[in-house]
Amino acid sequence: MDRFIEMEAFNAVVDYGSFVKAADSLNTSKAAVSRYVSDLETRLGVRLLHRTTRKLSLTDEGQIFFLRSKELLSELNNAELEITSRNDIASGLIRINTPVTFGIKHLSPLWGKFLDRYPEIKLEISLADRIVDLVEEGYDVAIRIANLPNSNLISKKLSATRLIICASPDYLKKHGIPQHPQELAHHAIISYNLFSTKDEWHFDGPEGQVSVKTNPRIHSNNGDTCRAIALNGLGIILQPSFLISEDIQSGALIELMPQYKSIELGIYAIYASRKHLAPKIRVLIDFLAENLKNI
Repeated sequence: MDRFIEMEAFNAVVDYGSFVKAADSLNTSKAAVSRYVSDLETRLGVRLLHRTTRKLSLTDEGQIFFLRSKELLSELNNAELEITSRNDIASGLIRINTPVTFGIKHLSPLWGKFLDRYPEIKLEISLADRIVDLVEEGYDVAIRIANLPNSNLISKKLSATRLIICASPDYLKKHGIPQHPQELAHHAIISYNLFSTKDEWHFDGPEGQVSVKTNPRIHSNNGDTCRAIALNGLGIILQPSFLISEDIQSGALIELMPQYKSIELGIYAIYASRKHLAPKIRVLIDFLAENLKNI
C-alpha cells in the first residue's frame, strides 16, 4: 500500500506544483510528502522531480511516471467509487457547460430522459463555445470537443467527430469543385475562428499531410452560422460531422475531396477531480457515454 501512498503524494506535488499545497490537499505534513516522494525515487532508482527554491519541474522519467501513475490512481479510485457509491442516491444540482451547437443539437434532447431516470437531480446548463475554468467558475462538468492537451483535469471520452469540408451545390456550380486542398486558397471560405489552427487547414491525403492557408471571406465564432451561410451558397466550410452529416445525407451540402481527411476530434466530459466523485456526476457521465457513443 505504501507504493500507492507514494504515487498519490507524487501526483499531488505535480498537480499543485508545491510540496506545501500537496500536503494540505492530502491532510498531512510537508515532511511526510517529501519523504514519500524521496522514497519513491529511491525505489525506482531515478530522479522524478527537479527541485529548486522557486520551482518544481518533472524530469523526462518523471513525466512518463506521472502520466502512467495518474491513470493507475484514477482507475483505482473509480473501482472504489463503483463499490462504495453503488447504494448512494444520485441527487442535487449539477452545473454543466457545453458548446453551443453541440449542446442544442445533441444534448438538449437528452436532458428530459436523464431527469426522468434520476428525479432527485437538478440541472443548470450553460452554453458557450469558450473554454471555461471549471474550478474558478463553479462548473461540475464541461463538455469539450477537442484534442485534449495534458491537464490536471480529469476527462472521459464520450464519442468522436471528424471535420468535413463541404459546400452547397449552388456554390460548386458557380465556382467549380476543388480537387486538391491547395485550390482552397482561391475559393470563398467561411471560417470558424475558434479552431486552434485558425485559417490554416490541415489534411491527410494520398501524398501525406497537406496544409493550406485559406483566405476567408467570412469569419464566425459559431458553427451554426457557418453552416447557414454555406447552405445559402456563399462559400466552403470545414465543420464537424455532428453538425453537417444530415445536410450531406440530404444533398444540401456536398462533401469535397473525401480522399483528403481532416482531423478527428474527441468529445469529452471534463471534471475537476477524481477524488470522491459524487454519485450525481458519475451517473451523468455514464448516461452521456451511453447516449452519445453512436452520434
